[in-house]
Amino acid sequence: MKAPLSWIREYAALPDDVTADDLAHRLTALGLKLESLERPGHDLRGPLVVGRVLTMEPEPQKNGKTINWCTVDVGDANGTGEPQGIVCGAHNFAPGDLVVVILPGGVLPGPFEISARKTYGHVSAGMICSTRELGIGEDHGGILVLPPDAGAPGEDAIELLGLREDVIEMEINPDRAYALSLRGVAREAAMAYGVPFTDPAERDVPPADDAGWPVRIDDSEGCPVFVARTVSGFDPTAPTPDWMVRRLLHVGQRSISLAVDVTNYVMFELGRPIHGYDADKLTGTIGVRRARPGERLTTLDGQDRALDPEDLVVVDDSGLIGLGGVMGGETTEMSGTTTRIVVESAHWDAVSMFRTGRRHKLTSEAGRRNERGVDPRICEAAADRVATLLAELGGGTVEPGVTVVGAPPERPTIAMPVDLPARVTGMPIDSQTTVANLEAVGCEVDLGADELVAVVPSWRPDLADPFDLVEEVARVVGYEDVPSVLPSAPPGRGLTPAQALRRRVGRTMAGEGYVEVLSFPFIGSGDLDRLGVEPGDPRRQTLRLANPLSAEEPLMTTTLLPGLLRTVARNVSRGTSDLALFEAATVTFPHEGQGAPILGVDRRPTEGEWDDLVKAVPDQPLHLAFALAGDRDRAGWWGEGRPASWADVIETARLVAAALGLELTTRATTYAPWHPGRCAELLVPSGAGDVVVVGHAGELHPRVCRELGVPARTAVAELDLDALIARSVPPRAPDFSTYPVAKEDVALVVDADLPAAELAATLREGAGPLCEQVRLFDVYTGAQVAEGKKSLAFALRFRAPDRTLTEAETGEARDAAVALAAQRHGAVQR
Repeated sequence: MKAPLSWIREYAALPDDVTADDLAHRLTALGLKLESLERPGHDLRGPLVVGRVLTMEPEPQKNGKTINWCTVDVGDANGTGEPQGIVCGAHNFAPGDLVVVILPGGVLPGPFEISARKTYGHVSAGMICSTRELGIGEDHGGILVLPPDAGAPGEDAIELLGLREDVIEMEINPDRAYALSLRGVAREAAMAYGVPFTDPAERDVPPADDAGWPVRIDDSEGCPVFVARTVSGFDPTAPTPDWMVRRLLHVGQRSISLAVDVTNYVMFELGRPIHGYDADKLTGTIGVRRARPGERLTTLDGQDRALDPEDLVVVDDSGLIGLGGVMGGETTEMSGTTTRIVVESAHWDAVSMFRTGRRHKLTSEAGRRNERGVDPRICEAAADRVATLLAELGGGTVEPGVTVVGAPPERPTIAMPVDLPARVTGMPIDSQTTVANLEAVGCEVDLGADELVAVVPSWRPDLADPFDLVEEVARVVGYEDVPSVLPSAPPGRGLTPAQALRRRVGRTMAGEGYVEVLSFPFIGSGDLDRLGVEPGDPRRQTLRLANPLSAEEPLMTTTLLPGLLRTVARNVSRGTSDLALFEAATVTFPHEGQGAPILGVDRRPTEGEWDDLVKAVPDQPLHLAFALAGDRDRAGWWGEGRPASWADVIETARLVAAALGLELTTRATTYAPWHPGRCAELLVPSGAGDVVVVGHAGELHPRVCRELGVPARTAVAELDLDALIARSVPPRAPDFSTYPVAKEDVALVVDADLPAAELAATLREGAGPLCEQVRLFDVYTGAQVAEGKKSLAFALRFRAPDRTLTEAETGEARDAAVALAAQRHGAVQR
């Protein structure tokens, strides 16, 4: 919302020394956030004066253009009193007209310095200005022609046109619709400085009668009040006065025609949207109802719209003539021949307005106000204001009939304990301050011993409970006075065990060279498609948001990989090829069954309601995902680099498990989005003698890499961190033996598809308790091994805690390990 300072001063008796900066600061403190502070015309320097065109000689040019050689009386502004010779290319003025002239030495917005220069065979000493050149409009094709009584030649035009106006633009929250008007902003300004406020909506209006234009309302919930006034004898050629054009420009609205400009002006002044009909195009009674199935309407923007049965429409005997509260219809539009106008000032249901606007993708200044809630008690005043201005400025006559159908809703009352503002804010707010501040925002207050009852002002539909009143009291007192009280931490409380373990995991990842990232937890179904997730996969069971930030991402994610891989792709696109990233965040798995009940805020939930709420909360386990792309070991003078591989992410997963006191094992599997032959299940002991899957790791499928724009052979892993933490083992000092280690190596030929980890586990089991370590150190396929086979070489290390092992003991343990491998896997020792 833009508000010129001079317009605010008409309704708020601000001190003369108050600047726009001062007022913007005070309004921000009251909750009207400053968006910008504009000073149109402040980069303009004179001499800029009123000039009277004396002569105007058209001169056709060889390029087909016709220029006008003009002499202009600028009084004594040029220092000589002689007429000024100026070349002008516009043709919308004539001798005798008053225009705006900038003389040599002046500077127009841009900046564009004016000097006397030779052009088209003449020395043009200045410029006759258009609104665009002055920075107060968009019309560049025509000269700004002033009214005949605008001023004398040579008079300063900067002050005359109000070119150095301060305009405050504010960001208005949806719950403060009253501030989308000069009436609302000025009320806040007056409250900020404690000065009198003159309400422009307080005016004497004639009483309703039966002589006005007939109106019928069939849906009183959608349209509680409809006021109609009629103006006849209107001159459609009458120009909009300059003061109104300037004010509309300052609030961001261009001038269209007098009739339209007046309705827009009153909307910005009072906050009440107004619509005008060409009365000669209306047929019979104006009605308001809901649209019927199959009905269509061509709105003022020329769009043919299919209506929804929830849409409120305005009709007459000929059919649909408008989309109520949003946009008028084409058939009754005011035009250049309109001489009789029916003024509509109606109050519309805000929820209906919001839904209709979104349904038809219609945004307008009127729609913004109607969908947020407008003062329902100023319909008659707004209609009277528009009708009066149309008559005064357009030479028309306000017909005596006044139509008022319906009545505004009753103003709600709110009871509040007198000491509630003090208890909530922590400030010493007494009852007198509370009453005074509520009255300042427009409430009518009845103060009792321990409780007050406030009648909410009609322009504040956002005030609905006692805590809304507390907010009003607090913002008037000043949020800066709310005391800062540091709560005392209870003794003996530190990190919970789960928090400490999560931090341990983070330190482990950082120690391995990974950088933590944070992604939005929202995805679309296309993200899962690009990962190759099958339709029956549990990760497809997502929670859909009712009001998502993006229509393309309406789902809560069930995996961290989409966000993490988007970050990888973004970094690669910006030139970073070697990446090690990780993210620890929750994912969401909804429960099947009924959703959460929608409860009010006026009481605590019952035990049953609380149980239903808890049951409806989805599972949100903490996951850990990490990705490697490019080189894991960089190249340099020390040698060649080493590209990251699936083995690196599996080793990182082992280190994370080890940090939690767990030993991670792997098992080959097929699981999207990993490469079928390079994907491992990550397993840890379950505590019941078996193992449980806690994640997957490996190399991404080549198709997934192409789809997501990440480097080929990118390696990723994702683990259920909550499952790991739940099975974590407290750290304990390792057992050391002072006796020497015994070394044995074995090479076994097995099927090519047997995972090395499975064979290693078998060897460890067969070797018995003396085996300290089993490590794979070679994989061979070639001429010395049969087709479909591979040779795996393992280093076995044995040690006893109480003695030096003999050669016979280590040989027996080695042979037992080989025998078990032969039994289970058909392994043959090379």
